[in-house]
Amino acid sequence: MFSRAKAILTIESGNPELVQAQLAAFTKQVPLLYFMLVTNTVALTVTHFNAAPLYLTLYIPSALYAVSLTRLVHWWFSRNRRYTHDEAVGRLRSTYRLTALLGAGFCAWSLSLFSYGDAYQQSHVAFYIANTVIGCIFCLMHLRAAALALTAIVLGPFTVFFAASGNPVFTALALNVALVTMAMVFILLTYYRDFGALIQSQKELTVRQAETQRLSDENHRLANLDSLTNLPNRRQFRAELERHIIEAEKNGTGLALGLIDLDGFKPVNDTFGHGIGDKLLIEVGERLSAFAGRGLFPARLGGDEFGIVFEGTPCPDRLRLLGEEICTALQEPYIFNGQTPRVSGSLGISILGDAGTTADRLFDRADFALYLAKQNFRGTTVVFSAEHEAEINEQGRIQQALLGADFESEMHLVFQPMVDADTNGISAYEALARWESPTLGPVPPGIFIRAAERAGIIGRLTEVLMRKALEAAQTWPAHIRLSINLSTRDVVSNKTVDALLDIIAGSGVDPKRLDVEVTETAVMRNFALAADNIRRFADHGIGIALDDFGTGHSSLSYVHKLPLTKIKIDRGFIVDITTNDLSRSIVKTIVDLSRNIGCVCVVEGMETQEQVVALRALGCRMMQGYYFARPQKLEDTLAYQVVSDSIVNAPIRKTG
Repeated sequence: MFSRAKAILTIESGNPELVQAQLAAFTKQVPLLYFMLVTNTVALTVTHFNAAPLYLTLYIPSALYAVSLTRLVHWWFSRNRRYTHDEAVGRLRSTYRLTALLGAGFCAWSLSLFSYGDAYQQSHVAFYIANTVIGCIFCLMHLRAAALALTAIVLGPFTVFFAASGNPVFTALALNVALVTMAMVFILLTYYRDFGALIQSQKELTVRQAETQRLSDENHRLANLDSLTNLPNRRQFRAELERHIIEAEKNGTGLALGLIDLDGFKPVNDTFGHGIGDKLLIEVGERLSAFAGRGLFPARLGGDEFGIVFEGTPCPDRLRLLGEEICTALQEPYIFNGQTPRVSGSLGISILGDAGTTADRLFDRADFALYLAKQNFRGTTVVFSAEHEAEINEQGRIQQALLGADFESEMHLVFQPMVDADTNGISAYEALARWESPTLGPVPPGIFIRAAERAGIIGRLTEVLMRKALEAAQTWPAHIRLSINLSTRDVVSNKTVDALLDIIAGSGVDPKRLDVEVTETAVMRNFALAADNIRRFADHGIGIALDDFGTGHSSLSYVHKLPLTKIKIDRGFIVDITTNDLSRSIVKTIVDLSRNIGCVCVVEGMETQEQVVALRALGCRMMQGYYFARPQKLEDTLAYQVVSDSIVNAPIRKTG
C-alpha cells in the first residue's frame, strides 16, 4: 500500500516517452496556470488591501508575483527547447517541488487574511483557495504527482480550517469542497491513466511504425541492391541513370554509361565451382567500387554483367583511359584459398548526347560497344562513336534485308582449298558463305554473319549453307574433305545442332568426310554447352577444327577436353613469319602441340613463297592461303579435279 502510494506521488522516470509527453503537455499549460494564479491573487489582495496589514497585502504577494514572473520568463525562453530524458526528469521534479512550495505559500498567505475583514471578505478567501487550487489542479493533470501533492497541501488544510471555523456556512463549504476534491482526484487518476495509456499506445505505434519502416527500408534495399555484391542492382542503376540524365540536362553537365561483361567467367564456375564464382563476383564489385571516388557509380546488372555511370565531362579519350584502368584492375589475379581463377572484363561506353539522350538509347549503344569489345578487343574498352552509329544503321539495313532475304537464291558458297605442302595435293575445301543481296549488292560475310546473329536467324542461315555445301561435296572425289564454319550462336544452340545433324544424315555424304570449324570465342562463351554439342558432331564421325587458334582466350585445360581433329593457326601469326622470331616460336609451339595431342595442324593466310618455305621449315604441312588459291566457285573446284587433285603451279593457278 505504501509503495503504491509512493509510486503515485513520484515522477515515473523509467518511462522516457511518458516523461517527454508530460513535460510537453505541462509546458503548454504554464501561461494559463500563472495567469489564473496571479489574477486571483491580485483580486484577493485588492479586497483586503484596507483591512489587512501591508505586509499581507503588498510585500508577501509581491514576492509571490516575483516567483511567478520568474517562472514565466524562464518558460518563455525555454518553451521550444528539446530536453534529454534526464533533463526532462529534472524539470518535472523541480516543477513538483515548486508546486508544493508555491501551494503551501499561497495557501498559508490566503488563510492568514481570513481573520481580517468582514464576512464577505472571509468568503472571498474561501472562494480564492477553492477556485485557484481547482484551476491549478486541472492545469497539472498531466503531472499526477504534482496535482495530488497540491491537492493534499492546499485542500487538506482548507477543509480542516473551514470545518473547524464554527460557522455552519463555512463548515458546509468545507464538506462540499472535500466531496468535490474526491471527485476531482478520481477524474485526475482516470485522466492520467488514459493519458499514460495514450502515450503507451503511441509508443507501441511508433515501435510498429519503426519496424514497418525498417522492413520497408530492408525491402527497398533488397529491391535495389544486389544481395551478393551489395552493389546497386539493375533497377536502382536504371533509376540513377535516368536521374543523372535529368540533372545533366538541367545543369549542362555530361555523363556516360558503361557496360562491363566478364570474359571467361563461365569457365571459372565450371572449373572452381559456384562458390569461387560468387567470391570472384564480390571482389569484382569491390574493385569497381574502388573507382567510386572518381565520379563513377557502379552496379551489378545480373550474372557477370556490371554497369557504370561516369559523371563529369565525357571526353572520349579520358573515358577510354579510365576504362582501360578498370579493365586492367579486373584482369589482376583473384586468389581464393590458394586457387587463382582469372577473368578479364570488356567495357562498352556510350556518351550522353553523342550516343543518345535517353537511358534506353544509351543502354543500346553501350551494349553495341561492348559487343564490339568482346568480338574484337576482349579485355579492353570501346567508346561508342559516330562510326559505330553508322555501323549500327548499316547493320539495321542489313538485318532488315536478311529478314526478307531468300537464302536459297541469294546465298551461295565459294571454296578455298587446304593443301598438303608435301604433295601439293588438295585435302579439303573450306566452304565460305557469300551473299548477293538484290537491294544491297554483295555484302561481306563478316558483316552479314554478325547481323544474322543479332537478328536471331543465324541458325536458319547455317542450315541452308550446310545443305548447299553438302551438295557441292557430292561432286568431289571421296578423299576430298568438306569444312564448314559454325557461328558462335550455332555451337551453343541444341536446336541448330539437331537440324544440322539431320541434314548431314539425309545428304548421302559420309560424315567422316566433314569437318566443322568453331572459334575459340564461340567455345569459351559457354564451354559446357559448346563442348556437349561438339561431342555430338564427333560421335557421328565428324571432324572438329578449332579455328583462329591463338587469338581467343582459351587455355590448354579446355583444349584437351574437346575432341579436336584439327587446329588452325590464325593468319595473324603468319604475316611476319619470315622476319619475326617470336611468331616463328609461337607457330612451332602450336605445331608441336597439335602433333602431341593427335591433331592435324592447318596454317592459314600464306600469300608468298617465302612464308611457305618458312612454315615448312617449322614442320607445317597443311596450308591454306591466297598463295595456293583464293576462294573459288564450285565449277572451278571441279575443273581442278578434271586435271589433277593437286595444285602444281600455285602462283599461276590463283583464281579471283
